[in-house]
Amino acid sequence: MKPSIGLTFARGLRHIVRQDPDVILVGEIRDRETAEIAVHAALTGHMVFSTLHTNDAAGAITRLLEMGVEDFLMASAVLGILAQRLVRLICPECKAPVPATAIQEEIRRDRNGLPAWKPEHLFEGKGCPACAHTGYQGRTGIYELLLVDEAIRQLILQHAEAAVIRQAAMDRGMQTMAEDGWSKVAQGLTTTSEVLRVTQE
Repeated sequence: MKPSIGLTFARGLRHIVRQDPDVILVGEIRDRETAEIAVHAALTGHMVFSTLHTNDAAGAITRLLEMGVEDFLMASAVLGILAQRLVRLICPECKAPVPATAIQEEIRRDRNGLPAWKPEHLFEGKGCPACAHTGYQGRTGIYELLLVDEAIRQLILQHAEAAVIRQAAMDRGMQTMAEDGWSKVAQGLTTTSEVLRVTQE
């Protein structure tokens, strides 16, 4: 990009669309012009992938609306939104079972009907030379995927708040990032404190 000669992010994207690609990857949607070009490209038969900085999947919808994207265009163009965070993995060299704390017991009880997991299956890293005595080694992602169906489209057209859209998606089976985190805790991959830190719940 070189704005001094008129080569802006939005202009570059406009030229790419004219080459008739099948798939377009927009590194980040950061302004109204880029958002509108990406949405219009999606409406004309291109598969468009991009990123936005939001707290969760539902927040991407309100962020695009705040940027000035027309609600009816977004309702037609957006197929799905994937939110992700990275959590540290327990070090396999010093991984050891630990008793559940009161917070972990509370999480175990409030998992919204997800498969039960026993607190005695929780693990932590004790710290060793392999992990520089941190108890963690490597990372993995926790995700939530919001699929835009007819009910979500209606909420977009109504300019519903992110919390309302999030709840509607959860009612339709969306697994939140925190719930994905708890499933990874149950598998012994990470710790509850790590999931709480990353999801801020």
